[in-house]
Amino acid sequence: MSELKTPWMEHYGDVQFHLEYPTTTLAGQILKSAAENPDKIAISYMGKNIKYSELASRIQTTAKAFIALGVKPDEMVTICLPNCPQAVYAMYALNLIGAISSMIHPLSSEGEIVQYLDQVSSRFAITLDLFKYKFDEVVKKHPLEKLIIASAADELNPVVRVGVGAFMTIKKKRVHLDKSDSKIISWPDFTRLADTVGEYKKSEKTAYETAVILFSGGTTGTTKGIMLSSYNFNALAYQTIEMAHDVDYSMLKVLAAMPIFHGFGLGICIHTFLALGGTSILVPRFNVKSYAGLIKKKKPNYIAGVPTLYEALTRTNYLDGVDLSFLKGVFSGGDTLPTELKKRFDKYLDDHGSKVHVREGYGTTECVTASCLTPYCEEREGSIGLPFPDTYYKICKPGTTEEVPYGEEGEICLTGPTLMLGYLNNPKETADTLRRHEDGETWLHTGDLGVMDKDGFIYFRQRLKRMIITSGYNVYPSQLENIIDAHPAVQMSCVIGVKDSYKMHKIKAFVVLKDGYVASEDIRQQIYSYCKKNIAKYAMPYEIEFRDSLPKTLVGKIAYTVLEKETEEKEKLKEELKNNQ
Repeated sequence: MSELKTPWMEHYGDVQFHLEYPTTTLAGQILKSAAENPDKIAISYMGKNIKYSELASRIQTTAKAFIALGVKPDEMVTICLPNCPQAVYAMYALNLIGAISSMIHPLSSEGEIVQYLDQVSSRFAITLDLFKYKFDEVVKKHPLEKLIIASAADELNPVVRVGVGAFMTIKKKRVHLDKSDSKIISWPDFTRLADTVGEYKKSEKTAYETAVILFSGGTTGTTKGIMLSSYNFNALAYQTIEMAHDVDYSMLKVLAAMPIFHGFGLGICIHTFLALGGTSILVPRFNVKSYAGLIKKKKPNYIAGVPTLYEALTRTNYLDGVDLSFLKGVFSGGDTLPTELKKRFDKYLDDHGSKVHVREGYGTTECVTASCLTPYCEEREGSIGLPFPDTYYKICKPGTTEEVPYGEEGEICLTGPTLMLGYLNNPKETADTLRRHEDGETWLHTGDLGVMDKDGFIYFRQRLKRMIITSGYNVYPSQLENIIDAHPAVQMSCVIGVKDSYKMHKIKAFVVLKDGYVASEDIRQQIYSYCKKNIAKYAMPYEIEFRDSLPKTLVGKIAYTVLEKETEEKEKLKEELKNNQ
């Protein structure tokens, strides 16, 4: 792909545009890292530090246990865990024996879990004891041969374990496993199965075959299983570190709050740092107080999260007086970073002594996660940055492979070494999303609208499915949200389109007010007046509804589809009442 060009190559000569990527498997890369850094801390978890030598040993033990359980090469095993060491061991262990990890959110509903298990035909699954009650219902619809039950306390230091155990008992959350149920096995008993396995044959799978299944976020359309290879993840690791710029490998510590079942969490916060000898500080459950506490105590060099994480930090005083000069990189992805929030958080970083600002990225799970990032030396307002090394972007006329000129809006398409293998058991969706262009390369059609300027900077406009057409005009919710969020009384907002017999769609805004402001008609009129000054008449919200909070997806994005559904149901009810009068 070296003949492909991108304009920004001429601007940043100290960033390598073409890299050499490992052709080892995921597990092979981690074992290599462990051999080079045996005494370095690989994982930090709730007060316990796990060295690379121990990490390698636990991965190999877990691999043997899977073999003893009967897991076969290419078999898909479901991992339904938060960010805990067992999830890391299991994912790499499955890769070591040639099996495939299917990563799902432990807070998924029972119905969703059944769908995920059905999609990958799992015989085996791993979950936390706190979520066993869900699987008690799940197995009635998708029987499992074995359910492995892990506990958060299993991986804690003895003193911390006693405290956690007491707390869980008080809260009546401790789960006592029924030893007579042959289909359930505790994590400690599971790992002891490794003693029955001697030397095992190394997997013959290559780095280019499916290693991990991640599921699309589910905010639009049908959830799909995305097939990703070891090569995809290893390429991402090397790209990320190159784009981070001037990395001191002795200071590779990241606060891993993004979940392991998400491309951002697994690809960046865990694999990138472990693949290159860094430390991943696992955060099993996010709350702003404990997160701020970890920042103070652990002093991570890198933090990465979705905009709602940074929003939460700006609203607390938990980091008051804390010097954040140890930060080398702050990255935002997973959702559009509102311009006003970026300004607020950049000031927050300045006020706390940080030498860096938030760098916004863009990507999709179809290329693991980020594939574009604001460069270290230049910001352009509203831009999501420049493509990663060996990754190429083009803007095409929606629904076609026809490239549009610089500055013209179209669908964001990209290609590079992190491109997915396809959607699991879904050739039609795969063919619609991965298309061969006239240049002979396969390009990912993201379904997102954007613009590329003459220097190669990318500007995200909106998901194609979120574009609202009202009175023949195109309206992009994120643009309106940026405007509304800039009002001094507004903390955050979400804009949706509501079906209208005349305009086709009309605009509705949901608003969360900042602390100190109380929802009232007076505040509503103030926001309306402000909008009239900043928003075209055809795009003006017909209604502003105040909310104490906005619904979020499992990965922290604002779940605008929930608001759309709620509003649609209310509108139907209004219409029915009107017709009955």
